[in-house]
Amino acid sequence: MLKILVTGAAGFIGFHLVKRLVERGDEVVGIDSINDYYDVRLKYARLAECGISEKQADSHVMAQSDRYPNYRFMRLALEDRASLQQLFADEQFDVVVNLAAQAGVRYSIENPYAYIESNIVGFINLLECARHNPVQHFVYASSSSVYGGNEKTPFAEDDRVDNPVSLYAATKKSNELMANVYSKLYGTPTTGLRFFTVYGPWGRPDMAPMLFSKAILAGEAIKVFNNGNLSRDFTYIDDIIEGVVRVIDHAPQSDSNHPVPAEIYNIGCGSPMQLMDFIAELERALGRKAVMQMMPMQQGDVYTTYADTSKLERDFGYRPHVTLAEGIAHFAEWYTAINKKLNL
Repeated sequence: MLKILVTGAAGFIGFHLVKRLVERGDEVVGIDSINDYYDVRLKYARLAECGISEKQADSHVMAQSDRYPNYRFMRLALEDRASLQQLFADEQFDVVVNLAAQAGVRYSIENPYAYIESNIVGFINLLECARHNPVQHFVYASSSSVYGGNEKTPFAEDDRVDNPVSLYAATKKSNELMANVYSKLYGTPTTGLRFFTVYGPWGRPDMAPMLFSKAILAGEAIKVFNNGNLSRDFTYIDDIIEGVVRVIDHAPQSDSNHPVPAEIYNIGCGSPMQLMDFIAELERALGRKAVMQMMPMQQGDVYTTYADTSKLERDFGYRPHVTLAEGIAHFAEWYTAINKKLNL
């Protein structure tokens, strides 16, 4: 059993990871700022699924889950350095999984400071806490966006990633560099995970599956950028979580051939899907046709994402297995139910 800190615990990936870890018997502490980047009702609903009420979540003190005896939660922002330092000193974590970040490629163009405060300042605060309260493994979310304008596909971990097309991507690449420095200077084992277009139940309202579903069910037009000539390596949430858990349990080691205990992995499906095919699957699952408004390419967007997952398979014997049709069916079933409840 490990004692694990999960940051961004009220977020999409964080929520699913918390459930997986507590259900396998780990002791988990979750933190989240519960900011209003998107509808906070969804964040509170995720927390409620893990046994944390809205009142508990808003208290800014450690709350005990009434569903999982091995789960506690505190509302806390990574920028709050003093409180974060106190948390690490009090709890003495074995593992840190940092999933907290200001998300969204397009929003980084509108509000750049939010990304620096959360993704850079918050990240260095975590690294410093892990330095002064040593952990067995520091795992953090990077992003496929670090590949930027790369034209070579599939994207492999040793490709150059010095051509970001958004500030969000630049902050994620910065995280990788910062983590590597802490691994080299202080011996902190770090692993960065480049996630590829994660989707599934309890996903984010600002991402295509929920945006499109809401519009399709309302009979409204969906915005299809670059006239639909885009492809994404859509990866189902359960596949993502399986990969994260396998990584958590295997901290990188240093030796003569690998002196710095730091690793980077792609976690993707390894099978990019055309945006128009994705929309067709969503139409099928929802039983409605989409009204499409064709749009030009968006600033900060990329034409394709495509993960080379051979390193993950080599080191952990793991490949994602949920097909897009299966994943979209699960998502549509969840969305229909949650939309009746929360009207997201």
